[in-house]
Amino acid sequence: MNTLIKYIDWNPFFQVWQLRGRYPNRGYPKIFKDEAVGAEAKKLYDEAQALLKRIIDNKLLKAKGVVGLYPANSVGDDIEVYTDETRTTVAAKFYGLRQQAEKDKDATDPYLCISDFIAPKESGIADYIGLFAVSSGFGADELAASYEKQFDDYNAIMVKALADRLAEAFAEALHVELRRDYWGYQKDENLDIEAMLSVKYQGIRPAPGYPSQPDHTEKRVMWQLANIERDTGIQLTDSLAMWPAASVSGLYFANVESRYFAVGKIDKDQVENYAQRKGVPVEEVEKWLRPILAYES
Repeated sequence: MNTLIKYIDWNPFFQVWQLRGRYPNRGYPKIFKDEAVGAEAKKLYDEAQALLKRIIDNKLLKAKGVVGLYPANSVGDDIEVYTDETRTTVAAKFYGLRQQAEKDKDATDPYLCISDFIAPKESGIADYIGLFAVSSGFGADELAASYEKQFDDYNAIMVKALADRLAEAFAEALHVELRRDYWGYQKDENLDIEAMLSVKYQGIRPAPGYPSQPDHTEKRVMWQLANIERDTGIQLTDSLAMWPAASVSGLYFANVESRYFAVGKIDKDQVENYAQRKGVPVEEVEKWLRPILAYES
């Protein structure tokens, strides 16, 4: 857990407490210089550091995670994941959604889908996809509850906020290791923490349920493929949120052209095609994708 501290992005932490500096003192650590919130932000930060030290010294939170790297190729908007390097048996399939809302007439950007970042099967290129799930939240509920019993809501909230930051830091640290060693496609990468948190590296780690693939049900594919619950204890709830709450998961793409994007609104023709490919009722797809439907369902 101690090794994760340097990877913490403190900006979302201050946002939890609704502390926002004004330009040019907007982000950490410049926020400490802000005339309006600087002193309060510094006090909060110092108290967070003290609690973080207590958590680590007494091992009050436990971090667990899993990472996997698999042979893969794209087939249309989908990604086939293979059992081994022979690439003859499909172990799992990730289904993609493609941008569909009409762009400005002068726009030159393509209509993106996450499958665009994996080499097509017909190309003959042996590509790969990775996945991960990490948590630093084991013990967080119990620790927060112990503060709540003492009517100390401040530290109860602080525990959960720090657990969230540690989980994101775990995801960042693991991605560094993947790029440099495990996958090794950026062995000579030498970025400082600020550059990493600004996503200056090659590759992305989008999560199902977020803009690049808004379908939360794709998490089930990840959990089954990598035996995530068995090996880490990280569970999916009925609504496909993760437990512990301080958990992060996603897919790894190494393509130099890969980037984050938002699928945006999609029409019924794509929903019907997506449902057919997944082998599920259209109504089921509409339930999970309702926020991005460009029509009434």
